[in-house]
Amino acid sequence: MLPFYVIPLSVISRPIYLTKESFLNTLLLETIKIEDGQVANIEWHNKRCNQTRQELFGSNILLLQLQEYINPPSHGLFRCRILYGHHVESVEYIPYQLKTIKTLTIVPSNIEYPYKYNHRKELNTLLETQNSDDIIIEKNGLLTDTTIANIAFYDGSNWLTPKYPLLQGTMRAKLLYEKKLKLSTIRSNDIQKFSYFALMNAMIGFQIQKNVEITLTNKEKICLSEV
Repeated sequence: MLPFYVIPLSVISRPIYLTKESFLNTLLLETIKIEDGQVANIEWHNKRCNQTRQELFGSNILLLQLQEYINPPSHGLFRCRILYGHHVESVEYIPYQLKTIKTLTIVPSNIEYPYKYNHRKELNTLLETQNSDDIIIEKNGLLTDTTIANIAFYDGSNWLTPKYPLLQGTMRAKLLYEKKLKLSTIRSNDIQKFSYFALMNAMIGFQIQKNVEITLTNKEKICLSEV
């Protein structure tokens, strides 16, 4: 029999008993880059983690300092996966291998993913409907994110990132703060006006893509190349 977990009374009016799988699906996630023992951009992960917890659990919740829970390997590139809710529940270090993205398909959806939950079934289901390396999710007629990264397009003067992403990533937040990105409402028919395309997340930083092919909802294909 699967072990059961109890959500505290402080969260709900009466206890609800969950299987381990269900409990893990309620948890939030921070993915942090660790290279040769060095933790990247921890201040931005702390900021998102605690902002998320305050919005979900109340402004009086004790703030977490995630670096206090990290004891990484001293050599190699790792994806540090921290599951948390009211408290940090687990920390694991997974050797990181870069996923190559050559093809993307724009997929309309009304999916909601404002917080980085461990549960990603809806995102994965959308991806499985397409025969491409990843998808760009179009919501209310506007481009948002891929399933694993925020996006940006270069218009000849500025790097533009969608004003309304599914998830506000830590690398995106950092680059906006540094004024290296500008917010913009971007539609699929705008893509042909852009020169280059980039992905960004905690593990890859800001990465301009080489010769990526984007399939629009009308099946038209547009290729954007690296600088």
